[in-house]
Amino acid sequence: MAGVPDAFQRLWTPHRMAYIKGDSKPTDSTENQCPFCVKPQRPDDDGLIVHRGETCFVVMNLFPYSPGHLLVCPYRHISWYTDANEAEVAEMAVLTRTAMDVLMEVSRPAGFNIGMNQGEVAGAGIAAHLHQHVVPRWQGDSNFLPIIAQTKAVPQLLDDARQALAAAWPTTSKD
Repeated sequence: MAGVPDAFQRLWTPHRMAYIKGDSKPTDSTENQCPFCVKPQRPDDDGLIVHRGETCFVVMNLFPYSPGHLLVCPYRHISWYTDANEAEVAEMAVLTRTAMDVLMEVSRPAGFNIGMNQGEVAGAGIAAHLHQHVVPRWQGDSNFLPIIAQTKAVPQLLDDARQALAAAWPTTSKD
C-alpha cells in the first residue's frame, strides 16, 4: 500500500523525468533549437557556463553522469570534430586540460572519462552540436542505481558545482 512503511528507502528524482521524456531535447538540428547555441546568449549562471573562451566555452552538463561533469563546446554550430577549424581544435584541447586541472583542485577525482560521441548512433544526446565530455570519476562512484532504477545519485546541485568551478578557473589557460 502506498505510504505504508517498508524496508526500502526511496531516492526521488522527479527532475529526471524531463530527460526521460526528452523535454529539453531540440525538436530539430537548427541553431535556434540547439541548447549549445542558446546557452552562450544567457548569463553564465543561467546557462550553467563555467568559462568562456575565444572559440569555445565550458558548460555544466544539465544531466550529469557525476558531479562536475563538464562539456567543452565550440560556439559554432557544427556536428563533427572534422568540421572544427584549427583554432577550435586547439582551444578545445586547452580547455579540456584546464577543466581537468580545475576539477582536480575543486573535487579531487581519482580519474576522468573524456570523449566525444559523434552522431546519434554513437550516443550523442545533442548530435547537431559538437561537444566533448569531461567527466570526473571517483573510486566506487558507480553503483547499482543506474542498472536497476535508471537513476543516478548526483550529490551536488548544478549551480553549486558551477560556482565552485567558475571561481577556481584560472584567468589564463595552459598554452
